[in-house]
Amino acid sequence: MQDEGRRRVVIEGVKPQIDGGRFAIKRTVGESVVVEADIFTDGHDAIAGALRYRKTGASQWSEVPMTFLSNDRWRAAFSVTEIGRYTYTLIGWVDHFKTWRGDLRKRVEAGQDVTVDLQIGANLIEDASKRASDNDAAWLRLQASTLRNKGEAAPHKIKVALDDQMARVMERYPDRCLATTYERELDVVVDPKKARFSAWYEMFPRSGALVPGEHGTFQDCEARLPYIAGMGFDVLYFPPIHPIGVSFRKGKNNTLTAEPDDVGSPWAIGSAEGGHTAIHPQLGTLEDFRRLVAKAREYDLDIALDIAFQCSPDHPYVKAHPEWFRMRPDGTIQYAENPPKKYQDIYPFDFETRAWQPLWEELKNVFLFWVKQGVSIFRVDNPHTKPFAFWEWVIREVKQAHPETIFLAEAFTRPKVMYNLAKLGFTQSYTYFAWRNTKWDLTQYLTELTRTEVREFFRPNFWPNTPDILNEYLQVGGRPAFMIRLVLAATLAANYGIYGPAFELCINTPREPGSEEYLDSEKYELKSWDLESHLSLQHVITQVNRIRRENPALQHNGSLRFHQADNERIICYSKQSEDGTNTIVVVISLDPYYTQAGWLDLPLEELGFDPGQTYQMHDLLSDARYLWHGPHNYVELHPYHAPAHIFRMRRHIRTEHDFDYYM
Repeated sequence: MQDEGRRRVVIEGVKPQIDGGRFAIKRTVGESVVVEADIFTDGHDAIAGALRYRKTGASQWSEVPMTFLSNDRWRAAFSVTEIGRYTYTLIGWVDHFKTWRGDLRKRVEAGQDVTVDLQIGANLIEDASKRASDNDAAWLRLQASTLRNKGEAAPHKIKVALDDQMARVMERYPDRCLATTYERELDVVVDPKKARFSAWYEMFPRSGALVPGEHGTFQDCEARLPYIAGMGFDVLYFPPIHPIGVSFRKGKNNTLTAEPDDVGSPWAIGSAEGGHTAIHPQLGTLEDFRRLVAKAREYDLDIALDIAFQCSPDHPYVKAHPEWFRMRPDGTIQYAENPPKKYQDIYPFDFETRAWQPLWEELKNVFLFWVKQGVSIFRVDNPHTKPFAFWEWVIREVKQAHPETIFLAEAFTRPKVMYNLAKLGFTQSYTYFAWRNTKWDLTQYLTELTRTEVREFFRPNFWPNTPDILNEYLQVGGRPAFMIRLVLAATLAANYGIYGPAFELCINTPREPGSEEYLDSEKYELKSWDLESHLSLQHVITQVNRIRRENPALQHNGSLRFHQADNERIICYSKQSEDGTNTIVVVISLDPYYTQAGWLDLPLEELGFDPGQTYQMHDLLSDARYLWHGPHNYVELHPYHAPAHIFRMRRHIRTEHDFDYYM
């Protein structure tokens, strides 16, 4: 602290950092962390800075020199190469040698006597030799001696002092004794690549039976794996697979009275057969589940499980731990309500219980149990109805032991709540995409997600439908609406998912007008799906997922840019790979009924294309190829034939033998 008043460099305006460094930013393996900051000092001295980073637990920092941008703004970057957590901070210092060298050059150009200045430089160089390695130390001492040598001609001394090699060597051994270190060490959570780029397929395993009307099993799900993997999905998500309560069981279409053969809602978790670490006996055994997980991996599929922290009245927790639930004055346990709606088949946990610590530990053990069975991806049901402090703790605890774990937050709630859950540790998040159907809505929402600070901590996962959400656009738009929403979800977001087979079969009948619930919802009954139906979008889904896998531009969100289309029913946007070699332009009609046409304006120079050169637009959906010239071009989209183009832009190349091609 005795030198604190001598430190002159100021470091502020550091980005990225979330809420002043309270929360970690997010990256996946192989991505870069680009850090910028305002670094300055008083007066006119030259300064230098470095970005310091290390994997959590490492004792030594690695460093990257900061590069000056303009107006006291500096930048540096580092790559994260391992799953886990990293820490980064900044350091800045006055560079006396660089200041001296710059002033010396000016004095020489002005014809001034620099005898004393050379002596000052010799002292700086000799001091640096004491910090240098053996070979460099000897070389620096020699240069200092040259600058002090009275018999050496001044022009030679000046040449030595201003030599670029001198600058490079001195830069390696700066005097940091009065350096300023940024006041905070900031965190990065590094997740597996699937956190950034994934395609999810949701299915109810109990509806996977090969024989209509029978209860599906995990073995039936194994038979379904080639179909799901064949469409290009890499995450197979199951709603809860646990025993289902009998008390107050809901019937078909969520009726209050169940018939004897009604199977109930999987989210009414728990019965005499067990709770959150048990498996519904009709699905199979724990060994059957482990075998399914292993078999799925042979198809490059990960099984994701739904974690819903709530209980049916028959859950073993209710008898063993009544203190974990809220008691009513009449001695009964408070069931879930959203007045006037009542959910007597669900008991929420009371997170205000005095026994909160054992409750937290038990719920953490639920995650750890399934991790032990080979599950590393969890879709968490309604996390916004549980305390934020719990999620921050439990996610950190689980990821500390298993950093590869992915948590998807199913929280359709207020924006600040959704964002806070992401800051607290959720890897991915459901979004408002299902209700963003106009050009303005999509543009505004995606700009917020990809062009603001939100992109540092919130990874969107776009779902056009879920078992709970059949929006009006899909209800009334028919097959073209499903195609449009598929392409939007799969190309706007690097992570997306569908609730199938309802999606690929274009199921769009609501329970009643104005409802987003499906008629005869799979949440309350077994379904038998005709996967061979001629109405199926299987081929289109397969094609879109293949395009995503083959084009790195679609595997990130950060490069998303919207472009001008003079028709409000047509939306146009682009994505590029980090190296600029893969450029995708997507053009979609938002009208599922009528043909739409319009003119596009593409910023060719921003996309790395010569405005004076012809370029090829290769439609990856139809394999058609068009030669365009200039930024202004015409498109026409037909809802049933081709409601969307996914163009790969290809540059014109002419060989030395005058052979033309595009790449």
